Amino acid sequence: MIRGKLQMKSRYVWLILLLLVIATLTTGLISSQVKGTLRSGPYQANLSLKGFVSWEDQSVAEADLDPYYANVLQDWEQQQITSATSRIEIDATTPSAQSSQTDIYEGSYGGKDNVLIWESRDTHWIEYEVNVPEGGLYELHALYHPIKGESYTRPIVWDVKINGERPFREASSITLYRLWRDKSEILKNDDGDEIRPVAQDISDWSQWPFVDAGANYAKPLKWYFTQGKNTIRIEGYEPIALDKFYLEPPKVLPTYNDVTNEQEIEPLNQEIITLQAEQMEWKNDPSIVMMWDRDWSTVPRAKGRITYNTMGGVRWDWPNQEAAWEFEVSESGYYQIGMRALQERFSQKASFRRIQIDGEVPFEELLTYRFPYSSSWKGVVLEDSLEEPFNFYLEKGTHTLSIALTHATISPIVRGIENLSSLLREAEQDIRSSTGRQIDRNRTWKLDRDLPGLTDKLELAQANLIVLADEMANVNGSKDSISEGFRASASDIEELLKHADDIPYYVDEITSITEKINNFVVNLHKQPLQLDEIYIVPYGQSIPVMETSVGDKVVGQLANFAYSFNTRQSLDDMDATELNVWVLRGRDYVTQLQDLVNEQFTPATGIKVKVNLLPTTQLLVLSNAAGLQPDIALGLNQDLPVDYAIRGSIYDLSKFEDFDELYERYSPGSWQALYYDGGYYAIPETQSFQVLYYRKDIMRNLGLEIPETWGDVYDALPTLQQNDMNFYINPTEFLPFIYQNGVDFYSADGLTTALDSPEGFKAFQQWTDLFNMYALEKQVPSFYQHFRNGTMPIGISDYNMYIQLSAAAPELNGRWGMALIPGVEQEDGSITRWAGGQQTTGVIFEKSQKKDDAWTFMKWWVSTEAQQRYGSDLEAINGVSFRWNTANIEAFTQLPWKKEDSNVILEQWSWYREKENPPGGYFLGRELNNAWVASVINGTNYRTALETTVMDINRELLRKQQEFGFVNENGEIQKRFSFPQITDPWAGVNDYVK
Repeated sequence: MIRGKLQMKSRYVWLILLLLVIATLTTGLISSQVKGTLRSGPYQANLSLKGFVSWEDQSVAEADLDPYYANVLQDWEQQQITSATSRIEIDATTPSAQSSQTDIYEGSYGGKDNVLIWESRDTHWIEYEVNVPEGGLYELHALYHPIKGESYTRPIVWDVKINGERPFREASSITLYRLWRDKSEILKNDDGDEIRPVAQDISDWSQWPFVDAGANYAKPLKWYFTQGKNTIRIEGYEPIALDKFYLEPPKVLPTYNDVTNEQEIEPLNQEIITLQAEQMEWKNDPSIVMMWDRDWSTVPRAKGRITYNTMGGVRWDWPNQEAAWEFEVSESGYYQIGMRALQERFSQKASFRRIQIDGEVPFEELLTYRFPYSSSWKGVVLEDSLEEPFNFYLEKGTHTLSIALTHATISPIVRGIENLSSLLREAEQDIRSSTGRQIDRNRTWKLDRDLPGLTDKLELAQANLIVLADEMANVNGSKDSISEGFRASASDIEELLKHADDIPYYVDEITSITEKINNFVVNLHKQPLQLDEIYIVPYGQSIPVMETSVGDKVVGQLANFAYSFNTRQSLDDMDATELNVWVLRGRDYVTQLQDLVNEQFTPATGIKVKVNLLPTTQLLVLSNAAGLQPDIALGLNQDLPVDYAIRGSIYDLSKFEDFDELYERYSPGSWQALYYDGGYYAIPETQSFQVLYYRKDIMRNLGLEIPETWGDVYDALPTLQQNDMNFYINPTEFLPFIYQNGVDFYSADGLTTALDSPEGFKAFQQWTDLFNMYALEKQVPSFYQHFRNGTMPIGISDYNMYIQLSAAAPELNGRWGMALIPGVEQEDGSITRWAGGQQTTGVIFEKSQKKDDAWTFMKWWVSTEAQQRYGSDLEAINGVSFRWNTANIEAFTQLPWKKEDSNVILEQWSWYREKENPPGGYFLGRELNNAWVASVINGTNYRTALETTVMDINRELLRKQQEFGFVNENGEIQKRFSFPQITDPWAGVNDYVK
């Protein structure tokens, strides 16, 4: 019987191995077929789309006065404004005007005396007068040194104006970068996995041209200066030391044919230089990190454990991200360059990079070099359009190869999408204005008479879609989902035009097309690239084989299959001598926490801690049933602790003697969701926030003030909507309306909902009227995208919006701001601005035998020192997209937030308040949203919708109260809740607002 089972199991193993071999062979054949159609090589980026006819959208033109650099440059060329020929030097210590004498001063830094020190996190400006003897186009360069500090991780971003005006919109996001290098050797954890090292700031004095932060242009930006006196104003907030500014004549890059020598190249009898890509000499963004790969040919080989053997991938897809490698050649001569690369993230889509040697692009073909899609690792040799490798002349000695991400090839397509989107939105608006936003199929239309010019707009849109499709296929080197999506949309418009008089019945189709092409922008900007090895090959030597053979693929698949049985320590392998911590976050967070524990907590306390990744909260329930609970769990949603506390699974932290000391560090409103039956069952770890985001440029041009109350919002909406814009609020966000109107979610005894009070009906009506009467959008796929393109220049959002704007919208630098959310004015003239934001929390389990040690760990973990260090390390390794939104207010102020932004967040923090979580409380949020749907979508009277919801909520609350003994079967109350009452904003933030 046992032998039969073993034979059966053996057969399954062999069957799996056979399938792996077949799959590998099939993949190899497919890859070889695809290889012939997708090639690497140079691509010449264009500033404009040939054949694309732009549409002038007056509402957008009036809202945003700054044109794109591409358009300005074309105007200069048409005016025959030529490039300057001489260089002008400006001493940075001699500004003609400056915003502050105390924060901007002359001093010494980085080994240089008599330099300008700009040491402030507030927004400041400096201005220079410069006499230009030769009018024309110049490049602007800065000789600078970023000021170093633990909280200084961002690049320096400037808003630049010439003679009082921003010449083009890209001038608002001129970026100077810091340089980073990974620290020391790579360490391993107890499981044998490598620990990704922290990057350290190695910035020094360097000269850098003013370039577009969005990497939308292959060359440095040009600036027009008239002959005579000109002014340059620079505004920013990141600390920096400045020595010189230069007005440089624009450099003209030669082509490869221009730099190649006609004479015969002599072979070199030298060894090939192999660079491990993960060992970068420097990088300009800490989020360019080492990655691990299991391919059998990747060096060093990963043997079933995390081994950081490559770099980049999806962490190398932000504009201008650059990495460099240093190498030494022992003999002057010609060399070729190859690299083992992988771009398999987006099917059939190429990635582009700018390639430099010793800080210079050798020739034009390397400004935008194409790395094609491939389903597996591919050998890429830098070569010309005829597939002949480039020959690089290198002098004997040390050299630097650097590679940077560029969007220059796709930026014309993105601008085309924006223009086309404006055209389609205007066509849609024409239809909706004429139909009264109602589709009446009983009405007969004569489009030429009723909506003259509409078909012309749609015909232009169709033609432009074809231009975009052709250009995308040309840029990419083949068809892909985006180019084919453009063609499909063009076909959809063509079908509409065949029956033009029926177009008003299908206005939603036009909306769908607009949303579809706008969604392409996100994928266009994603250009990941992963590198394993880089080869510097002496001329005459054979370039190494860089692709894995089919045989090696089979061996690798079988080996990795075998390694999969040698698993890491699983959640059930818990050591009774260790404190076991499970973390509901990604592996990067878990690894970083374990590293910090080993460095700080264990040496100081003697308590050994094992941090494990928790894939899902369901495992906490299962582990409880199996008797395998950890001591601590971190990263839990704020609703889970009370849910577990009701069932006796986690420990009441208020029983610890020094809990009150920790309680005072957090806003009272953050504890509301963690309170149950007289105790507190979790500690806040991270905390989001709700603030008002607004476009400064658009609001100013529309003549609108930032709203303080909801009445101000109502007053602003007509102006916004007349300009085809709108205000944004998440339709599911009901909490501000409830609390701002003085309503509690639950009655005083906590047994029923209090939403059926007169104030509750008023709050619900205010929430639903925004959509029913004031025409806010009921469904918005991405507020970020609408905010970025200006169709929703103001709205309420959270921490994630801040990260997106900071990391992925450099063109909006200086154009957006934050303010407190609108509130309800009280009789005394004050404004209540209550809002929630969601938290993640940490808990200690009831079954833990090490509660005192667990409490010691928890106090350390949420301390200012640990939170600040953890947040700083996360951002240093992974970049600003990993900004740690700690709930510790003191640690929050020590992380690299912009002061004017952090002040708004802190002021709104004082109004932070979450709803309580009694048994059955999960039903309240669900049913309130159902009531919103009934009123806004289905047209039910708001009062009827809320009354129905109140009955359903109370029924579920009673059911849960009976289940957990608060009410007996006869409906008699056995015990009551007594939720803490919060009436005033938290004054604890006042000491931190600067």
